[in-house]
Amino acid sequence: MDLFAIGEIVKTRGLRGCLKVFSYAKTQKKFAGLKFIYIEKPAGQKNRHNIRKIDVSGKFLFIELEGIDDVESAGRFVDCMIFVPKELFPDLAEDEYYWQDIIGLNVFSEEGKHLGRIESVFPTGSNDVYVCKGGPREILLPAIADVIRQIDIPRGIMTVKVPKGL
Repeated sequence: MDLFAIGEIVKTRGLRGCLKVFSYAKTQKKFAGLKFIYIEKPAGQKNRHNIRKIDVSGKFLFIELEGIDDVESAGRFVDCMIFVPKELFPDLAEDEYYWQDIIGLNVFSEEGKHLGRIESVFPTGSNDVYVCKGGPREILLPAIADVIRQIDIPRGIMTVKVPKGL
């Protein structure tokens, strides 16, 4: 099953084991009806947990899980990632991608020079910016057609035209 990262547990809330999750999504409406989530432990293992209650507030989800009834039990999940099945998200147009699909791609210039890997993505209002690290230096790549020439998810490659001055 393909899983999709939707956020990170940043802390607990209250004494009954509620988890405060910073959501990566632009809107949290879709998550209000979730019945279960997967939590990834630091070792990489993902375990399914049934949701007892979920509240949405701004960029945060407040989740109570079945079997987690105190702050100590909930505290073990702080800094863990939250995942849901990818089929909960709609298919995108041919030239659109989820951030999760972009992060980790190897970046090459049009001349074939390896520039690094996409480590993160952040929105700026007008377009997203891809953070490329691992090459000679960090490069911030605007997600616009003049810069991003090709994205090949199956091969794990992004080809870019490096803007002058970078």
